[in-house]
Amino acid sequence: MKLPEETKPLLLGAGVGAVVVAIVGFTWGGWVTAAKAETMATTRMNDAVVATLAPMCVQRFEGAADVGANRDALRAAASWSQGEFVEKGGWAAVEKGASPERVTAVARACATLLVPG
Repeated sequence: MKLPEETKPLLLGAGVGAVVVAIVGFTWGGWVTAAKAETMATTRMNDAVVATLAPMCVQRFEGAADVGANRDALRAAASWSQGEFVEKGGWAAVEKGASPERVTAVARACATLLVPG
C-alpha cells in the first residue's frame, strides 16, 4: 500500500504535537501520574487524621492530674524532643494498630499546640 506524500509530515507533526502536549501538561498543566496522585491523597489523608487527633491529645494532656508539672517539663524540653515527651507520656495514643509514624506525628502536632512558637 502506498501512502500519499502528505501523510509523512502529517504523522510526524501529530507525533511531535502529542509529545509537546504531554510535556506542557505534566510540567505546567498540573497533570500527575496515578502513583503521584495516590501519594498526594495519602499524604492529605494522614495530615487530616493528625489534625483531628492532635486536639484530643491536648485534652488528654490537660486532663492529667499533674498537668502543671508536665507542662513545665514540656516547655523545658528541647523543641525537637517535645513530641517525644508527649508520646512517652501516652497522651498521643491513637487507635489500636496505628503506625508508629502516625503516633509520632500526632505527638509532634500535640506538642506544637501545647507549646506554640
